[in-house]
Amino acid sequence: MSEPFDFDLVCIGSGPAGQRAAVQAAKVGRQVAVIEKKHYVGGSCIDTGTIPSKTFREAVLSYASQVSPFTAGRTHRTAIQGTNQTLAEQLLNDVNTVVRRDIDVVTDQLRRNGIELIQGEAVFMDSHTIVVRREASCRTLTAENILIAVGTVPAPPPGVSVDGETILTSDEIIQLKRLPRIMTVVGGGIIGLEYASMFAALEIEVTLVDKREHLLEFLDQEIVEELMHQMRARNVTFRLGEAVERLEIVDGPMKRARIHLESGKRIMTDMVLFSAGRIGATAHLNLEAAGLKADDRGRLTVNEQFRTQVPHIFAAGDVIGYPSLASSSAWQGRQAASYAFGVDTGLGSAYLPIGIYAIPEMAMVGALEHELTRKKIPYETGVARYREIARGQILGDDSGLLKLLFHRDDRRLLGVHVIGTGATELIHIGQAVLELGSGLDYFLRTVFNYPTLAECYKVAALDAYNKLSL
Repeated sequence: MSEPFDFDLVCIGSGPAGQRAAVQAAKVGRQVAVIEKKHYVGGSCIDTGTIPSKTFREAVLSYASQVSPFTAGRTHRTAIQGTNQTLAEQLLNDVNTVVRRDIDVVTDQLRRNGIELIQGEAVFMDSHTIVVRREASCRTLTAENILIAVGTVPAPPPGVSVDGETILTSDEIIQLKRLPRIMTVVGGGIIGLEYASMFAALEIEVTLVDKREHLLEFLDQEIVEELMHQMRARNVTFRLGEAVERLEIVDGPMKRARIHLESGKRIMTDMVLFSAGRIGATAHLNLEAAGLKADDRGRLTVNEQFRTQVPHIFAAGDVIGYPSLASSSAWQGRQAASYAFGVDTGLGSAYLPIGIYAIPEMAMVGALEHELTRKKIPYETGVARYREIARGQILGDDSGLLKLLFHRDDRRLLGVHVIGTGATELIHIGQAVLELGSGLDYFLRTVFNYPTLAECYKVAALDAYNKLSL
């Protein structure tokens, strides 16, 4: 194909990866376009994923009855006293308000950076040419470089169609018309656990089904066990090692669902949230025309520069798989754009944090204990419990904890694991220390504000120091 191209970079998808890649390219003077098939920008992150689910969580915490030192023994208002329909409307109003504001922020950012937003569905004609179809019109454009950042869609449930009322995926959950009395969540990954804990906080009876014996194996198992303990205290039932054979709708005054498990068990429930995996949203891209092929989950394979097997076509975000987090997707998008135009990005960070917004929230960065054991790396742990911290007592969180892992020989910090209020914020102190190669001595000599949750680092470090002294 002869140059010039219409654009230096075209990003297919306006989620965190596509948005950040577009802005990075625009900052170095490149002509950039973003293609978005929906009527507004932000991708699944703003539409059905990160922003709505985390806003829903905050709304749940706001409306649900919260036990604290200041409310113990008192009669206080709970959102559960309202009707299920009224509460659903209140929760969704909160979500929609934040979503609209975030859409405006992203739209304005693209506009200010001179990035052309093209709405419609992208289809490859060849490795440099894309046709964008929208209703009855279409537009053909060419690009020197292309970033595929289309994200993922929920895997479909077996044996029944999603109706948005009785059978839902995470894409429909934030459009609820009513709240159920009994709910079953199929799939104990991040999304499933987050929503299961949220609905349990609303005093809804929740059952979580997952074919694995152990959940979230990429997290510290003590942290996961604490989450499950707290969820069980809210009447969540875990059915692990159980696979779903099929789902069916049972008609009646109010539709219900019957879940058939492969073990022969059956579960009757008002509502099913099916969250057993997601697949890359690549089916309609006509990848073959560009010389690409997705795997059986719709995902693309990339190298360390986020290039596909076609060097000028990049991919980033959830469409390339783990870790499938908005934060890592944004970083990947920036990196891909920088590699496309020869911008020196320096070395990428080896310490990407993971945050899970269940109730309570969890976060980690660095190594896991079983990894260190397998690699025969000598380590010591230091633990601080929120109930020992003044700020934890003020917040009424007596079950949170922070665990630090230190190398026994040189006392470097190796990993940080947190569960409790503010865990996803608290983790960043440990992330910085890991990135700078420091460790136990830093925490021992550093003074943290009092009372704060950051004091957990000091208490955990002293715990590790005492163990090492022995």
